[in-house]
Amino acid sequence: MEKTEIIQRLNTIVKPFVINKDAFESIDENTDFIKDLNINSANLVDIVLDVEEAFGIEIDNQSMEKMLSVKATLNIIETKLAEK
Repeated sequence: MEKTEIIQRLNTIVKPFVINKDAFESIDENTDFIKDLNINSANLVDIVLDVEEAFGIEIDNQSMEKMLSVKATLNIIETKLAEK
């Protein structure tokens, strides 16, 4: 799966939980879900569950704790897809 396709899917998953819509408009790999987009920790869990479903992967607790930015999430998704 291409990185651009992963980013598009991830943006679709994240968008409903975003509080700071302006920051979402300029989302990039350095965007932090909590600091920049103002997504709360409960919604981060929802995002992780949606990512698992959308990509057909399983994310362990250790990886889940690292999914705080777009870049970290992309790395985890790409790693998990490569393990399939």
